[in-house]
Amino acid sequence: MGPAGAVRTRRDELAANLRRVRERIAAACAAADRDPAEITLVAVTKTFPASDVRLLAELGVTDVGENRDQEAAGKAAECGDLPLTWHFVGQLQTNKARSVARYADVVHSVDRARLVTALSSAATRAGRSLRCLVQVSLDDRPGRGGAAPDEAPALADAIAASEGLELAGVMAVAPLGADPAPAFARLADVAERLRAAHPSATVISAGMSGDLEQAIACGATHVRIGTALLGGRGAIVR
Repeated sequence: MGPAGAVRTRRDELAANLRRVRERIAAACAAADRDPAEITLVAVTKTFPASDVRLLAELGVTDVGENRDQEAAGKAAECGDLPLTWHFVGQLQTNKARSVARYADVVHSVDRARLVTALSSAATRAGRSLRCLVQVSLDDRPGRGGAAPDEAPALADAIAASEGLELAGVMAVAPLGADPAPAFARLADVAERLRAAHPSATVISAGMSGDLEQAIACGATHVRIGTALLGGRGAIVR
């Protein structure tokens, strides 16, 4: 099979996966009495090539997520001609803030005050505005990132008060090996408290390939889909 045939085959594969994911989102919204238009599908393309990003863009995907700066920076540059919104969804070291601020539109993983300071400085220097989500920890695994729920309001206030940053809402990853629904319900409570002080912070980024239904039932506005859309990566890091 020639290169053109291979591209067509991959496009067909992605199109079929995208159709199935959108059907799952629609069914979850119907069950929760929600409008599917309220849900933003973020295609998490980590470890997959820029060519897949281009194919997804052709298929109507406008939001792309990455979780490692080195890979994300190159891919964003390679796809700079496409009208995409880039989401940084992985744990972020402060020394990577300057690089991430150059290409990311939304940073999902803001979980400490030092990172707020670093992102604000980087965004201001780059002349850009970054939408930021407070990452909330829903378990007791500090290595997975996230601020404790009772720390989220102060962190949200810090983002909202920082030059170059816009507080957009909250993000979380479901605990490993447990029913995600109670955790996502806790995230919804944190989000509601944040909106009381910051009414425009309406984003709830929750739900991945295995638990998007539970996330949508608990109010998620953004779902971060990798495996169900692009296929397996071998060892998948959550």
